[in-house]
Amino acid sequence: MAEHASREITQRELRNDSGAIMRGVERGESFTITRNGTPIGRLIPIRRRTFVPRAEVMAAFATAPVLDGSRLRSDLDAAMDHDLTDRDW
Repeated sequence: MAEHASREITQRELRNDSGAIMRGVERGESFTITRNGTPIGRLIPIRRRTFVPRAEVMAAFATAPVLDGSRLRSDLDAAMDHDLTDRDW
């Protein structure tokens, strides 16, 4: 989503025209809110999640190495300290 230039609005405009401003944010517009001429905040759209088709996900993982669950568990066990009696609680 391309970011649009931020439009300055006053605190009063935000209060009085909040519906129209929120619709603008939904369309991707950004607003800089000012109080007494001083910028105090920005109202920006959040990035929406993008749907990735199953076929693309499967293709991306097609070349990934196969996970050996037993080996992973063994490696994790070797790396972890399982003796809780030696810990300072």
